Amino acid sequence: MAAGKEIRGKIKSVENTKKITKAMEMVAASKMRKAQERMRAARPYSEKIRNIASNLGKANPEYTHAFMQANEAKATGFIVVTTDKGLCGGMNTNVLRIVTGKLRDLQTAGDTAQAVAIGNKGLGFLNRVGAKVVAHATQLGDTPHLDKLIGPVKVLLDAYAKGELKAVYLCYTKFINTMKQEPVVQQLLPLSASEMDEQAKASGAHGWDYIYEPDAQSVIDDLLTRYVEALVYQAVAENMASEQSARMVAMKSATDNAGSVIGELKLVYNKTRQAAITKELSEIVAGAAAV
Repeated sequence: MAAGKEIRGKIKSVENTKKITKAMEMVAASKMRKAQERMRAARPYSEKIRNIASNLGKANPEYTHAFMQANEAKATGFIVVTTDKGLCGGMNTNVLRIVTGKLRDLQTAGDTAQAVAIGNKGLGFLNRVGAKVVAHATQLGDTPHLDKLIGPVKVLLDAYAKGELKAVYLCYTKFINTMKQEPVVQQLLPLSASEMDEQAKASGAHGWDYIYEPDAQSVIDDLLTRYVEALVYQAVAENMASEQSARMVAMKSATDNAGSVIGELKLVYNKTRQAAITKELSEIVAGAAAV
C-alpha cells in the first residue's frame, strides 16, 4: 500500500492548500469592500476639482500653466501603478504588457523613457527591462496615503514643468466591477483644456467665475498641482480595489480547482485500495486451493 500512502499524502497536501486559498479569498473579499468604498469616496473630489480647473482655464485664457503647455522633448514619463503582492491573477501582467508596448514604440521612435514605479511588481519589471526608474513608492499597505505618493510623482511633474519631458502617462488598472478590471494608459500631462471641459459637461457642471485671493495665477498653479495629485491618488485607489477583486476571484478559482483535484485523487486512491484488497483475496484463495 505504498502507492496508497503516497496518494493520501497528496490529498492532505492539497486539502491544506485549499484551506489557505479559501482563507485568502475571504480576506480579499473583506478588503475589497473597503477598497471600493475608499475608491468611490475619492471620485467626488476628483470630479469637483476637475470642474473648477476647467472653469479657471476658460476664465483666464491669458495665462497658461506649464502643465497645459506642450513640450518639444525626446523623453516621456510613465507612472506605473501595480501591486506590492502577487496572487491576483493576470492583473499586473495585463497593465505591464501595455507598458512594454509603449516602451517599444518609444525605442523605435528614438525617444527615451523615465518611469516612476508605484508597487513592487512594477518596480521589479521596470528594473528587469532596463527602464530608467527615477523614483518609486512601495509597501503602501491596504490604504493609499497621498503623502507617500507626492514625493515620487513630483520628480516627473518637475521634469515636465522644466520642459524635459514631452508627456507623462499614468498606467494603472481601472475598476469596472468585481469580475472585470481594465488596464488603462491615461495621458496625465499635458493637461487638455478641451478634455477637462468635456468631462465637466458630462458630469452636468456649469461654468462659474471666481473671486481670486491672492491672484488668479497663484490659484491656478496650486489647483492644477492638486488636480494632478488627485488623478494619481484616484488611480492608486482604483488599482487597489482592482487588486482585491482580482485576488478574490483568483483564490476562489484556486479553491475550486483544489476541490476538483482532491476528488480525482480520492477516486484514484479508492481504485488503488480496491485493487490491493482484490489482490490479497486472490492470494488467500489461491493458497487455500493449493492446500
